[in-house]
Amino acid sequence: MKTYMFPGQGSQARGMGGAALFDAFAAEVAEADDLLGYSIRELCLDDPRGELDNTRFTQPAMFVVNALSLLARRRDAQSPPDYFVGHSLGEFNALHAAGCFDFATGIRLVQKRGELMSRATGGAMAAVINAEPEAIEAVLRENGLDRVHLANFNTPSQIVISGDREQVAAAQPLLQKGRVLVFPLKTSGAFHTPFMAEAQKEFEAFLADIAFANPTTPVIANTSALPYEPNSVAATIALQIASPVRWAATMAYLVGQGPMAFEEIGHGDVLTKMLRANGAGLKAAPVSAPERQAAAPTAPTPGKNAAGKVEAWNRQHPVGTNVMSSQTSAEPLKTRTEAMLLFGHRAAVYLDGYEGYFDLDELSVA
Repeated sequence: MKTYMFPGQGSQARGMGGAALFDAFAAEVAEADDLLGYSIRELCLDDPRGELDNTRFTQPAMFVVNALSLLARRRDAQSPPDYFVGHSLGEFNALHAAGCFDFATGIRLVQKRGELMSRATGGAMAAVINAEPEAIEAVLRENGLDRVHLANFNTPSQIVISGDREQVAAAQPLLQKGRVLVFPLKTSGAFHTPFMAEAQKEFEAFLADIAFANPTTPVIANTSALPYEPNSVAATIALQIASPVRWAATMAYLVGQGPMAFEEIGHGDVLTKMLRANGAGLKAAPVSAPERQAAAPTAPTPGKNAAGKVEAWNRQHPVGTNVMSSQTSAEPLKTRTEAMLLFGHRAAVYLDGYEGYFDLDELSVA
């Protein structure tokens, strides 16, 4: 089986898509320009006015690049996927891919969503690495930080907090102790929290006049980590704005369906990195790479051998060691932490620039 994954806000970068992609689908690009009132090609490739990180522009840009990338993939693919999934904004591409609405409607949806979400100011978000949700919630509760919420459950070791800007800033030194790391994210609002309730309400009203079809291929919802139910598209995408993204649970659901290959459609490889960090042992590579079967995670077993690997690694390799990964990158990567025993059985180390930990067995010192 195969799943197509679509990235969301945060994956944008100047030059995304590439000139060849825009050239290949000139009719769709022209349609997007007419609907948006500006050149989507210029925004994505050159960003001359520095707008690409502005939510109002980011969301249409990501949707269009993802959608064009899907067209390119369908042109070359030998078989369609069995599931679609998207991270936050990327879920709109998943629904479009599954036939719930056409390209023009998708642009209208994300343009309105971006406009509403851009109005939310005074918020902030930060990624917390190597801390369980319960531990984060306990720190927030014990320090009276009641305007900070857990917004994205990306991997077992990466949770995004979101809320009042001052309280998110205050949470950082309280959380960042020992092996817990906190990285502020470039956002202007407290997305996927109750702070977005007004945007959700306005989006619901906007959606009332739009007709949605049911997915022709299963789409896994961020809000539930389960397939969309019939006649639930409008309600679910409105709820998503103010609800947590349950990405780790979504990956677990897909793994549970049987051997699964994943392919990221769009710009960048953020979701591919998170897939590796979710520790599912899945293939997350272009179709040209050899297929590799994947099974649902097995129950952890005591890790005496793994503990020995951790001890030996830390004795020989300090933080900042350059390594090569057999699974992801042809370029050297740098360790950001000491090696550690995750989940009682997995010898792993965190690599700089990646969203989680990599098994020591798949690394070699550069």
